Amino acid sequence: MASDSIGFVSQIQGFCVNDGEGIRTNIFLSGCPLRCKWCANPETWTPSAKLTVVKEKCTGCGRCMHACPVKAALNPIDSDVFVTEACNSCGKCVDVCPTSARKVLGSYMTVGDVIERVKKDVIYFRQSGGGVTFSGGEPTFQKNFLKAIIDELYELGVDMAIESSGMFSWEGSKDIFEKLDFIFVDLKIFDSEKHCKYTGSGNEVILENIMKIGKLGKPVVVRIPLMKDVNDDEENISRTAQFVRDNVPGGRIEVLPHHNYGSYKYDALGMKEHKMLFETPSKERVEEIEELIRKNGIEVADFK
Repeated sequence: MASDSIGFVSQIQGFCVNDGEGIRTNIFLSGCPLRCKWCANPETWTPSAKLTVVKEKCTGCGRCMHACPVKAALNPIDSDVFVTEACNSCGKCVDVCPTSARKVLGSYMTVGDVIERVKKDVIYFRQSGGGVTFSGGEPTFQKNFLKAIIDELYELGVDMAIESSGMFSWEGSKDIFEKLDFIFVDLKIFDSEKHCKYTGSGNEVILENIMKIGKLGKPVVVRIPLMKDVNDDEENISRTAQFVRDNVPGGRIEVLPHHNYGSYKYDALGMKEHKMLFETPSKERVEEIEELIRKNGIEVADFK
């Protein structure tokens, strides 16, 4: 795939330390097949630019409305609606906003653009044992773009990890996972019906993919984003740990207590109808769950 191939990147974050070994550069690719009710990054659901407006910063000056070429900008002070369906996220309103209340998230990039950005951090990878981590959304949603980046970085000898929801076609993504050095994959809820209730899809494909990942012989961490009274019950944790023990040789589990830090994005994106808040399990409950995982024969990972 040519280096001028184009994909949609939500953001590229340097100097990350929670998503693999050493200092890492995280590449967030937009697009995801799931709709988790606790999602902290709703701007990554689809691979397209998203206009956000922080209502509290708006002074109602009206410059955005005058600058909008399709007359889609609205005054957010007047209502919760700050844009019409005609908006194409061109960013003209962002350019004239005196308080930076408006912002466009994400942009199209070529493979070459991404590689040049990563090259700036290679010295830190070498010194710390770090590398690149692909995140999302679901990185494999743009599998051709992802594969092209991975092929380039593989030739450069860059360590690569992925954070995946597990919801993807194995046939179309196997060669991607074979070139990775480390794999994080979510198993949010073990019961498929309950998984569907909270994510919009059953987990049969996810379980199958985790089993296939387990056969690659690579370091694997299965992550559980933990919500109180949703998936912190002993049955869910035990079944998850037993599945990992039986299907992912040497696999570990990382428990990620839920937070509502991303909830403000739903307001800023005009997506209040999707906003849901979940309670974080107590520190004591998290410790109990981690001990339960160990009792089921699985090591607990901690990249936090």
